[in-house]
Amino acid sequence: MAWRKLTDAQWREVQAYLPPKPKKRGRGKPPVSDRKCIEGILWIMWTGCPWSELPKRYGAYVTCWRRLKKWAEDGTWERIWHGTLDKLLQKGKLRMAETMIDASFAPAKKGALA
Repeated sequence: MAWRKLTDAQWREVQAYLPPKPKKRGRGKPPVSDRKCIEGILWIMWTGCPWSELPKRYGAYVTCWRRLKKWAEDGTWERIWHGTLDKLLQKGKLRMAETMIDASFAPAKKGALA
């Protein structure tokens, strides 16, 4: 399946969880839009490419990486995740009884069972 950009409806959902924009700086280039950064971050996740291969249409790869890091640290990604799960549950599109965990992420020290 090919990569597709966010639809306007998807963007509105995500945008609601983003932190407020900082005040404009006096000089320099205007900041890259949050939408472009989100789409750039998703493109990296989708393709698995290194950051340096991010297409220019998403802005500078360093900018996208910095926003990813900032949003991870301030809890923005977690809010997006929880909000999306809540909406899917409300619409009946997610059944928690069918969730699972991959044991490969839970190491057993020295062969311990628990």
